[in-house]
Amino acid sequence: MILPEPTKEEIDHRTLKLLVGLMALSLGSLTSFFASSKIESISASYWEAGWSQSIFVGFLFAIAAFLLAYNGFSKSEMLMSKFAAVGALGVALFPCGCKGNPEIIPYVHFGSAAVMFLILVYFCYVFYKRSRAKGHTEANRRAFIYVLCGIVIIASILTMVIDKATGGVLSSRIVRLVFYCERAGLVAFGISWLTASRVLPVLTRSDERFSPLETGAAK
Repeated sequence: MILPEPTKEEIDHRTLKLLVGLMALSLGSLTSFFASSKIESISASYWEAGWSQSIFVGFLFAIAAFLLAYNGFSKSEMLMSKFAAVGALGVALFPCGCKGNPEIIPYVHFGSAAVMFLILVYFCYVFYKRSRAKGHTEANRRAFIYVLCGIVIIASILTMVIDKATGGVLSSRIVRLVFYCERAGLVAFGISWLTASRVLPVLTRSDERFSPLETGAAK
């Protein structure tokens, strides 16, 4: 395949969504795969060192950079993406008190993660409204996915909050509960942004489908 000449000097917003979606989808599985032990949370990979730590910190920094670059289509989207980027950096720079290691500053890690995930729910709602406004079959399919992803993220947050508030009642029965909740939230995040990138054939009409390797892709 001969790659076409670039038609823009900057990365398209759909390419940003594609890259963010792919990293969010794979972050949990990759950190777990390269960890030397069964980590009880994705954040615990910070203390694993090696590939697991590098992927955790590197992916979060990359996601933060792409969120900083993303402005959306309104002032609120622009601001919220910046706040989400700060949240992602907070998660990476202020590790959790996992595996017997103390937090650098208490509650910063958990607060940063909460801010990031809640803003991602906001983006699910934004993407949902945009799809519903278009009204065609593929757009309605995307709208359904955004709603489902938002529900999964909220459910993941609530499960972790309930577990923390009850002194670990749930995690005492499900050892890797936090890991499963974090991965579910990240997978939902990844699916929603991958869907919004318009690269998936079943979820996009031919006139709106996007490929980062083609010129003249629909907006």
